[in-house]
Amino acid sequence: MGTVKSLLLGMCFVLGACTSQTSTVQTTEKGTQWEWQNGTIVVKTPERPAGQKSVLGLTTPKLEAVRVGFVGLGMRGPGAVERFTYIPGTQVVALCDYEEARADKCQELLKKASMPKAAVYSGDKGYEELCKRDDIDLVYIAADWLHHFPVAKCALENGKNVAIEVPSAMNLQECWDLINLSESTRKHCFILENCCYDWFEMNTLNMAQHGVFGEVIRAQGAYIHNLSPFWDHYWKNGENDKLGWRLDYNMKHRGDVYATHGLGPVAQALDIHRGDRMETLVAMDTKSVVGKELVEKRTGEECKEFRNGDHTTTMIRTANGKVIEIQHNVMTPQPYNRLYQLTGTKGFANKYPVEGYALDADQLSASGVQPKVDDLNSHGFLPETEMEALVEKYQHPILKKYGEMAKEVGGHGGMDFVMDSRLVYCLQNGLPLDMDVYDLAEWCCLAELGELSMDNGCAAVAFPDFTRGEWNVVKGYKHAYATPEEEAAAMEKAKAFTAKLKEQGAKEWAEK
Repeated sequence: MGTVKSLLLGMCFVLGACTSQTSTVQTTEKGTQWEWQNGTIVVKTPERPAGQKSVLGLTTPKLEAVRVGFVGLGMRGPGAVERFTYIPGTQVVALCDYEEARADKCQELLKKASMPKAAVYSGDKGYEELCKRDDIDLVYIAADWLHHFPVAKCALENGKNVAIEVPSAMNLQECWDLINLSESTRKHCFILENCCYDWFEMNTLNMAQHGVFGEVIRAQGAYIHNLSPFWDHYWKNGENDKLGWRLDYNMKHRGDVYATHGLGPVAQALDIHRGDRMETLVAMDTKSVVGKELVEKRTGEECKEFRNGDHTTTMIRTANGKVIEIQHNVMTPQPYNRLYQLTGTKGFANKYPVEGYALDADQLSASGVQPKVDDLNSHGFLPETEMEALVEKYQHPILKKYGEMAKEVGGHGGMDFVMDSRLVYCLQNGLPLDMDVYDLAEWCCLAELGELSMDNGCAAVAFPDFTRGEWNVVKGYKHAYATPEEEAAAMEKAKAFTAKLKEQGAKEWAEK
């Protein structure tokens, strides 16, 4: 009798738990409201405020010259300043960093390029004065993660286009705030995801868009990068800061906090927000071993909790039945790896650790490349000759335009320069940017949604629809291009602007 009673009580408890799952709204530490619906965690999607409309395909008036203010001049900012001195039709108007000396140091980059000296801003709120200037078109943000959002918010509120290093938003509230600001101001909010512009990713995207792999049904991406040589180089806020901002953030936050390098390129190949959307994720992580040791070594005290697991895996399913796997690991010793893998119904692409494509003879021929070997099958990667021919045929138009110059200028092998050049090209020609604020939100939200999943027994979590119902309006991801005539006219004006600017700069520096 006791056993039966215990069983009935247990059933009541389970049924009660299930009932509460469907009726109780809960709130996370970050302020996100969520509830259980049929065993899945569903977060609240706010209504679009009155007067706002979608920025899918947003265009702004053509800019003959793009005047830029840079915020954050530590590890990545100076490289961005230097790259812009090579892009015709741009001017570095202002430089801002918490430490004035780092902003001042970037003046040498302008001097080297014979560009006029820029205004300098510093301190905790220096960026606010920069954003108020009326001679800046674009605020380029390369500060630490926690300053990405407040600087972007200030810039958008002051009518500026923004470009934000990754991760561009640290939680769902910041994602929604940036969406609302972009929609209400009609200004671009661009995620600086450089891995979307790497050679293999761009060429493979072009192949996927031309049907080389058939229908892509599964994709992988990752950020696996042992940061042991870099932890001591991240900015520290005073003598008492023993960890630096990035290690401190990993200690306090669970989930894939740096998902965009792996997720961005595969999201484009899967037409996310252009005919498909991410619907559900499940995340899990290992315990923290290396992370805890790093904290204890630097503080000399026991680290009782390190929120970010040494290795995090997130599985995502889309509305159209595709699957994405994303991994994050900055702790353990292993080779650098972004995975980038596409599985299609007629072919396969893989970047790490072995770069190659797998197609059978019929599909290779259908893709416009005649095999040079007999009995070619997809059980192995294409031979070198066939792979080179495939890459040559599907070299991305953007790489044809910027690739050689990018290799000379540099920036993660040149992909940074390609990214910056495309951003300027679109602004000068009044075109939609390659990535919009909805991409930014979708790629950055994995951190908080993954945390929700893992903190609730690795439960399924539903993605909010950042487009608010418009993810299927555009059919297929595409880059925008001006006509040859429009492009030539814009470039002529850009070169004339830069030539005049260099004359001014050379004279200015000679007088000092």
